Amino acid sequence: MYFAALLARTEDGWEASDTELDDVETLSDLADLAREASPDEDTVLVLIEQEDGWFGVVRVDGEEDPRIYVSDAAAAARSSYGEILLTDELLGREPGDDGPDLDALDLDGTEDGEPDDDEDADGAPYTASGESVPHGPVGDAQVLEDLGVTEKELRSMTQDAVSEIAEALGASEVLETVR
Repeated sequence: MYFAALLARTEDGWEASDTELDDVETLSDLADLAREASPDEDTVLVLIEQEDGWFGVVRVDGEEDPRIYVSDAAAAARSSYGEILLTDELLGREPGDDGPDLDALDLDGTEDGEPDDDEDADGAPYTASGESVPHGPVGDAQVLEDLGVTEKELRSMTQDAVSEIAEALGASEVLETVR
């Protein structure tokens, strides 16, 4: 089960709205959705949580590039919403690398195009380009530092991270109205 919400910081405090991510296909789409939530170019946080799996924070400040934190990249890679956040840049890869050269692959009995396994030896899933995704957090762990959530606090959050973040920001009441 997923939960996604937008928290927009305004002059009057935080405003929350739940959001449907069904039409969001890329990080750019997600950033545009966040920008629409705050016409004054205030800070907007997109909080995404998969129950007992992972959570992600996307911070959009005006027209700046989004800042992203994902608590467990391997878990997020198994979800369509997580794949939106796990950009090449976030995973430390060269943008535009479309994966291995198909002519150089040893198909090894998988001529029908189906992979032998969808996880590496450590259980980390592979991306569409054939690279494994690391277990654990990726991204900017200081994404909420200036808002009162330290890197250490963010990295220690697990089960109900979205509520913990909202509480630390003083936005738990507005978040509960959309939950």
